[in-house]
Amino acid sequence: MALFSLGINHRTAPLSVREQVAFHPEEVNRALSDLADSARVFEAAILSTCNRTEIYCQADSPHQVLEWLAAYRRLPLAEAQPYFYTHRGKDAVRHAFRVASGLDSMVLGEPQILGQMKEAMRFAREAGALGTTLHKLFQNSFAVAKDVRSTTAIGTNIVSMAAAAVRLAERIFERISEQRVLFIGAGEMIDLCATHFAAQKPKQIVVANRTIDRGRALADRFEATAIRLEDLGERLAEFDIVVSCTASQLPIIGLGLVERAIRARRHRPMFMVDLAVPRDIEVEVGELDDVFLYTVDDLAQVVESGLESRQSAVVDAEAIIEAQVENFLGWLQTRETVPVIRSLRDAAERMRRHELDHALKLLARGENAENVLEQLSHRLTNKFLHAPTQALSQSDGDRSELQAMVTRLFHLHPDGRSAD
Repeated sequence: MALFSLGINHRTAPLSVREQVAFHPEEVNRALSDLADSARVFEAAILSTCNRTEIYCQADSPHQVLEWLAAYRRLPLAEAQPYFYTHRGKDAVRHAFRVASGLDSMVLGEPQILGQMKEAMRFAREAGALGTTLHKLFQNSFAVAKDVRSTTAIGTNIVSMAAAAVRLAERIFERISEQRVLFIGAGEMIDLCATHFAAQKPKQIVVANRTIDRGRALADRFEATAIRLEDLGERLAEFDIVVSCTASQLPIIGLGLVERAIRARRHRPMFMVDLAVPRDIEVEVGELDDVFLYTVDDLAQVVESGLESRQSAVVDAEAIIEAQVENFLGWLQTRETVPVIRSLRDAAERMRRHELDHALKLLARGENAENVLEQLSHRLTNKFLHAPTQALSQSDGDRSELQAMVTRLFHLHPDGRSAD
């Protein structure tokens, strides 16, 4: 059994592949239970964001986990496997620390991933899949991320996805203040986008959400209005800018819906940003002449601005991570000796109880107490030393390594005398 992390991200796979293996929060619990039933996995956590889906686990084989994921998502394993990476042991720990610190993100140093990792840990705990090792791994990841952000410049001059969406919109429309903006969804990403767009004081802001109360709660913060998601078909043509990020498994804005909206708008351009994985807006919508459709991958070039000032901080961040990786591995190695220590103590306890029972029986028969104690000490000493003495006597080949280990374990001098 070993510690693994395996997954897929924006560097290894296009959006069309990533969206096929994405997990939404409401299905993570079920997926973790199914994983535990289908493969020899002892601990597991699933991290799924717009840019990555990763499984952190204690397992016998990462291939079994990959096989499970392909089967669970009904993907041919041969087609999916080239897009996946696998990290084991030290590399898995380093990867987790880099992810938490924002070093593996599309937007270098972005802070949202830390909250997403905390969510992954919470889901794993609720599913009963979070054991001691993964709990320690995640907690250390959070501590490393905090250290990196507080001691390096990795988080400075960040252009977030939300800010990038505003910059792209400004390329299409001369003034956002003259446009009507529709946000579809009410999650964290929509919240961030609404904050950035609201700062440009658009003519109108509307939030469409499946749950009207949650949509209204977000809308109230920006003096906006809320509508139900089912009203989208009637209202879409009103908006110049549409930003969508929901947890829907299927697209909620189809080609036909947008075509009707464009005709109603008399072919005035519409700017659309789809931040959802899987996508909320059908791919074919981007082929329409009057629609400018962008996905999370399309925003990559915009978020590159400001990268140079953060790149120099990567070296310092990597040094912090490397030191903490070694600390975690030291803890992990200590954990691996626990079963051996427990077995050794159990064996010694059985010997002690056996000899104590023998001594008590002798005392009960009236034997001399001093002789019984002397006999007890000799019998215990012989039993405790029998196994190491036998190992030294029967050792084949070079005994120097075993002798050195016994000398160290029993604090002996090189000449065989006790160190005490």
